[in-house]
Amino acid sequence: MDAFLQRLKRLDAYPKVNEDFYKRTLSGGIVTLVAAVVMLLLFISETRSYFYSATETKLVVDTSRGERLRVNFDITFPSIPCTLLSIDTTDISGEQHHDIRHDIEKRRLDSHGNVIEARKEGIGGAKIERPLQKHGGRLDKGEQYCGTCYGAEESDEQCCNSCEEVREAYKKKGWALTNPDLIDQCAREDFVERVKTQQDEGCNVHGFLDASKVAGNFHFAPGKGFYESNIDVPELSVLEGGFNITHKINKLSFGTEFPGVVNPLDGAQWTQPASDGTYQYFIKVVPTIYTDIRGHNIHSNQFSVTEHYRDGNVRPYSKKPQPGVFFFYDFSPIKVIFTEENRSLLHYLTNLCAIVGGVFTVSGIIDSFIYHGQKALKKKMELGKYR
Repeated sequence: MDAFLQRLKRLDAYPKVNEDFYKRTLSGGIVTLVAAVVMLLLFISETRSYFYSATETKLVVDTSRGERLRVNFDITFPSIPCTLLSIDTTDISGEQHHDIRHDIEKRRLDSHGNVIEARKEGIGGAKIERPLQKHGGRLDKGEQYCGTCYGAEESDEQCCNSCEEVREAYKKKGWALTNPDLIDQCAREDFVERVKTQQDEGCNVHGFLDASKVAGNFHFAPGKGFYESNIDVPELSVLEGGFNITHKINKLSFGTEFPGVVNPLDGAQWTQPASDGTYQYFIKVVPTIYTDIRGHNIHSNQFSVTEHYRDGNVRPYSKKPQPGVFFFYDFSPIKVIFTEENRSLLHYLTNLCAIVGGVFTVSGIIDSFIYHGQKALKKKMELGKYR
């Protein structure tokens, strides 16, 4: 047994030195103190990193199909009244939605940006009590209402019971509704009066759109646009002088928010120069999945963007572009997957050992260099080489 213990003693990689042979120096004490502080700071940093989850990023080809795109927005137009501001969407599949109102709220703003009124279904005016009938008389009690289309009827049975229906009838005929003050339906709905009263107001519009996951665009245009010959044409003959499409994007995102997401257009602001025109944003949407530490998946999107202003007066002999703010979006074929992961305990312990061993070794080298340097310098001074 004693022989075995003696052999085991020979394997000791840490031979002990008698304390009588130790020599302690001031430089060694300073190096030891600095090394202890460095090890403490590195220990705290490593411990914090261990308790916080790390995020791993992976890129894959996006093979998803049939998904929908949710567009969240909050945009302020300080010089366009809510009555004239419409929201339209189109995509390459042919799906079109004009003058969208559901899931959207408009806020009337005064010249100082204060909210005057907020409604989800638009801001309307009062109607007169007795509408004008198609036959020329006023609506009597118990009589069914059938309003005139002012010569734009496609058949004798057609009725136009609202200003919008009169406008649509004129559009189908290719006519311009140049004087809506003379249209009974428009007077009833007080559209022109609302435009006049809100002429110096602005509008904040916020909400969300639900669109197909294909390339397309959504835009904010002054005047209710309509679609004709594959070109958006606004009905703006009632107004003169153009529109100031100065705007500020308070918030714009695609999908659900997730930790660390950066939306490059949040807080972006643009001021229109003197001329009339169209401002365009070209957006590349990147599908993203974020998996948190508990395994919950958040399906969302990131995006990059470029901007372009199309001046309406650059080509005086060509057709002027529709004034408004357009967002053209397309999708990247690559999907980004973020996964939160905790570091293993063994990895944490390995790093702690590396910190202690590394700092101890480096400090030993520094202490040895200082000690032997001082010793050599002292010996030369004794020999008279340095005075």
